[in-house]
Amino acid sequence: MPPLRSRVTLATVASSAGVSVATVSKVLNGRSDVSESTRARVQEVLREHEYVGRRPEPVERSTLELFFQGVVNSYSIEVIQGVLEAGQAAEVDIVLSSRPPRPQARSTGRAAQWIRDLTASNRRAAIGITSDLTAADLAALSRARLPLVVVDPLNIAQPDVTSVGSTNFAGGMAATQHLLSLGHRRIAYLGGPPTSGCNQARMNGFRGAMEAAGAPVPKDYVWLREFLYADGLAGGAALLDLPEPPTAIFAGSDEVALGAMEAARARGLRVPEDLSIVGFDDTQVARLASPQLTTVKQPIREMGAVALRTALQLAAGEKVDSHHVELATRLIIRDSTASPARISAAAVS
Repeated sequence: MPPLRSRVTLATVASSAGVSVATVSKVLNGRSDVSESTRARVQEVLREHEYVGRRPEPVERSTLELFFQGVVNSYSIEVIQGVLEAGQAAEVDIVLSSRPPRPQARSTGRAAQWIRDLTASNRRAAIGITSDLTAADLAALSRARLPLVVVDPLNIAQPDVTSVGSTNFAGGMAATQHLLSLGHRRIAYLGGPPTSGCNQARMNGFRGAMEAAGAPVPKDYVWLREFLYADGLAGGAALLDLPEPPTAIFAGSDEVALGAMEAARARGLRVPEDLSIVGFDDTQVARLASPQLTTVKQPIREMGAVALRTALQLAAGEKVDSHHVELATRLIIRDSTASPARISAAAVS
């Protein structure tokens, strides 16, 4: 067995090169205040001794937790992409996790365990997507001093919770006004959870536009479940099977709108000739739909990016301008809406 080599130190190199330890350190660090002849002599001794300096400690990157609840859909995917892109730019790592759905969590205690795991994870901050955190959850996060930002919370926005959303009320009003401008009066709203803040704002925008136009909204014309395709399918079927069905539907999300489209097709109705539909979000599914979906555009990726930047501000102890940030929405008119006059023309032909 060959003898073990003794550890080479800076002092060893300095002695062999006939210089001070400080000079060897300057050469190793690339300092310019060393003559070329001295630098060359020190480097030669370093090679002879096969000196391997201490490797620099890796820089510890900040880590944020990004959690979502329930089914991952086209909306949440775009929020996640916005957070990841902003995280890469800010040189922070993002860890994804799934929060247990509330009914299941109540019976299994998984929600409490999830909160314990999150507060013990040493994350710099947390970002939630469409999550319904309870007062107990928020208290636990506060005790752990874990900054939290929620994108479109499923419950009503609380003053002590920082959140990011969009101008949902204005978007709901714009969608409904568009349908009214085409001549529709029998307009239904097919929305998400009744307790969801963004759903309530969209529905209130819908009701505000209908009231301003003097158009009644029958009780059966408002159908609320989740922002999912299956709920759009079920809700669309319920609305279209009414004795006096609507001629237009404002859906609270693009996926709900696509479900309503399928319900119409199953009943032999054409969009937009027999039924106009407006969605909300402007996710990729709106552009892939046939016909392409008229919808209210949310800047979804930017919402994710703003959430990340806000979370980093809170983690740094900085004050934020507002505890609830709303980014502007705008109506995107495509091919799923038309005047109800076309219904009569289609019927005659």
